[in-house]
Amino acid sequence: MRIPRDEEIRALHERQAPGREAFQLVWTHCVIVCRVAEQIMRRAGAGVDADLVRAGCLLHDVGVYRLYDATGRFDHARYVRHGVLGHELLAAEGFPEALCRFCSCHTGMGLTRDDIVRQGLPVPPGDYVAETPEERLVMYADKFHSKTNPPTFVSADTYALHVRRFGEDKAAAFAEMREAFGEPDLKPLAAEYGHPLV
Repeated sequence: MRIPRDEEIRALHERQAPGREAFQLVWTHCVIVCRVAEQIMRRAGAGVDADLVRAGCLLHDVGVYRLYDATGRFDHARYVRHGVLGHELLAAEGFPEALCRFCSCHTGMGLTRDDIVRQGLPVPPGDYVAETPEERLVMYADKFHSKTNPPTFVSADTYALHVRRFGEDKAAAFAEMREAFGEPDLKPLAAEYGHPLV
């Protein structure tokens, strides 16, 4: 499988973004997630394909652009759909399934068919769960930065509290990843990007 270069992925973001502000928000987030994942790989020797992780980090949120309407208004209510929208977008662009899955399988601590049906989520019923070590690492790294307004870095303790509202199984999944991958040092990144650490 050919893994796209950073410049190719950035060009895809620029083509899909509805405007400069959306591009800056999403692309910056993806780059930060990549930097968090690289830090984890250096520290934890995660035994993953680093090039695949890098591409997965840079691609995982490309579906967010599909949530902007023609006026530039963002559909917050359907945000949970951004993963499947990204999967569809990449598949339509001819990307292999292994790369498309980084979009659909990173939301929260994974969405199962039961989660979708029980919560009435606007997502086609199915299991959208990280399976490979690379998918798991991208999902985990994504938890440490949020595209909120303003964007923030999220500590492991803060995310652990947040994820509990989705069920003890999700909290346990995050705790297991935290144990396996360790915690990134977010302070230098927060200082570099000027995003608060919560």
